[in-house]
Amino acid sequence: MLNPNAKLNTKVFDTDCEVSPIRKGFGEGLLQAGKLNDQVVGLCADLTESTQMHLFANEFKNRFIEVGVAEQNLATVASGMSAMGKIPFISSYAMFSPGRNWEQIRTTIAYNDRKVIIAGSHAGISVGPDGGTHQAIEDIALMRVMPNMCVISPCDAIEAFKATIATLNWPTPVYIRLAREKTPIITTANTPFAIGKAQILWESSTNPSLGSKASKLEACIVVCGALVHRALLAAKELEGKGVGSIVVNLATIKPFDAETIISCAKKTGAVVTVEEHQIAGGMGSAVAECLAQNCPVPIEFIGVQNKFGQSGTMDELIAHYKMDVPDIIEAVQKVISRKG
Repeated sequence: MLNPNAKLNTKVFDTDCEVSPIRKGFGEGLLQAGKLNDQVVGLCADLTESTQMHLFANEFKNRFIEVGVAEQNLATVASGMSAMGKIPFISSYAMFSPGRNWEQIRTTIAYNDRKVIIAGSHAGISVGPDGGTHQAIEDIALMRVMPNMCVISPCDAIEAFKATIATLNWPTPVYIRLAREKTPIITTANTPFAIGKAQILWESSTNPSLGSKASKLEACIVVCGALVHRALLAAKELEGKGVGSIVVNLATIKPFDAETIISCAKKTGAVVTVEEHQIAGGMGSAVAECLAQNCPVPIEFIGVQNKFGQSGTMDELIAHYKMDVPDIIEAVQKVISRKG
């Protein structure tokens, strides 16, 4: 059942559940951040509307800079502005920032520990028809390895809004990963959010008197970003088959909430990670690193298996790369079979 403490959208399993692009939440959050703090500035690499930064640019014309198609300059200018006391938010497609300007982010922002918020939009294969050259499926790996860098992958537009505002009070550089296409609204205005804190969204009931077929919790599904809704659908279907599970939204990949992940792994004895990213180096790798040291359990990984993306619709690509609801269910069943 949905975790009542998470105060989620009651229509999350309905066919008419509202949908919205995660990147829109960033744009609206940046606008609000600009109203809350006059030191906030925006910089973009000629993709202002695509990244939803136009909302800020239209409201605060004197606090917005269009850098142009120059992602390396985007990072270095932002670092300089941060050194002078500003709070720069920079945006582009994730394939270009951090994809193209990783060294400038590393050296001028992270190395100097400059507070710059980097919004990488159009991340993952769900970009769709733009194809493999524009589908950033390596960005989590690039950014989480970087010292001083915080990495956030919101599950919906509302969480992206909250994450964007939360970065105002976060002391280090931040990377926010944003999907392009519309995804279901899972959370609400009342859903708690804090940087560095994972959240349990679903925990199967094991009480037969409540109509549950599950007798025990058998697997924990750790998921982030645009695939959180599909993980919830899988958990609901699994419970109908008598398989109890926990779904954890790991919105903040770094700093890593080891306490929650270890607790859920101990409770279930098996873990499945789900992300729209290469399996190598991504969120699943962070989970595996934590559990290898603290609570070794069988793990299955859902993500892109050492391949590049290609053109197609979001649903076609998620199915093709085996990141859809049936694939999550299969991975849960497989990991349970590996338990001792």
